[in-house]
Amino acid sequence: MVVAEPTMRGTGGALALVRRAEPVAIPVLALVAGLAVFGLFLLTQGRSPLAFMAHVWQGGFGSAFSWQNTLTRAAPLLMAALCVALPARLGLVVIGGEGAIVLGGVAAGALALPLAAMPGPVGIPLMALAAMAVGVVWIGAAGALRHYRGVNETISSLLLSYIAIALMNHLVEGPLRDPASLNKPSTAPLPEALRVGDLPGLSVHWGLVFGILACVLSWVLVERTTWGFAARIAGGNVRAAQVQGLPVGKLILGFAALGGAFAGLAGFFEVAAVHGSANASLAAGYGYTGILIAFLARHNALAIIPVAILLAGFDASSGLVQRRMDLPDATMQVLQGIVFMAILMSDAAYGRLPVFKAKG
Repeated sequence: MVVAEPTMRGTGGALALVRRAEPVAIPVLALVAGLAVFGLFLLTQGRSPLAFMAHVWQGGFGSAFSWQNTLTRAAPLLMAALCVALPARLGLVVIGGEGAIVLGGVAAGALALPLAAMPGPVGIPLMALAAMAVGVVWIGAAGALRHYRGVNETISSLLLSYIAIALMNHLVEGPLRDPASLNKPSTAPLPEALRVGDLPGLSVHWGLVFGILACVLSWVLVERTTWGFAARIAGGNVRAAQVQGLPVGKLILGFAALGGAFAGLAGFFEVAAVHGSANASLAAGYGYTGILIAFLARHNALAIIPVAILLAGFDASSGLVQRRMDLPDATMQVLQGIVFMAILMSDAAYGRLPVFKAKG
């Protein structure tokens, strides 16, 4: 027994390590499988998959300029992914983050004019809070429809996203339009005092820091608080959570609203740090890419950080790929679609792969 006990402990530790590797290994394998299928697609177009990956590396990660471009694009993706990942811990599939980003940016751009005389330390937080409040209302509405009326949150959030984009176009091209914006309708340019600057020594705005901080705080909320524990219980079995007296309704509304707040904050940074005004460029598809990131990260807030940077690198390299390989602009969207399908199909592999069924 004295000799066997360390062996059993070692075996148990190895088994635990294998089991913990499964949630990481399967998404990675799904990503590799998606890239392989996309490589076959490129071959049918007479293009080299190796050349494609070389251009992606060069455009997204190959230089300091590429990294700064990638990190700038990663900032809104971090918060857009949280808009999907947080409600998902309750079993909700919210895919309307694009609408919250767009309307959050419009709210920030509209509030800039009456706040023009205020100093930046006062006006910037007010703009950010306004953008977050709009996101809370917009995504919180999908959570409320699910809780009070039983409306499917996937459909309602997607439809709300279309409504948000239409509402943005109406406001930017109508009541909020700056008369000086002739070719591209926009709100009035933000005063310099209300613009968000770059990180010291980098051409990356402060939205990246807030995005990473949001991911870390979200992980703490889900994994280290009683609210997060209750959300995970409700996500596993709603009926059991209700029998135990957990406030499922409040959890649904709270996590949906928090996800919307982060998406609205992403819209604020897009206006205050990137575009300088609210315009049609707000509908850049970050909310839809955030869906892929959240699923690829298995709705883990910390895992969202590297996945968002990876997908941002693909997005940053799209222009170089288009020029060098003579591919259409939608090529990256095809890649995202293939990878997303691979991620969805990989759910069937959990608990089935022999390598993760080691017996002690």
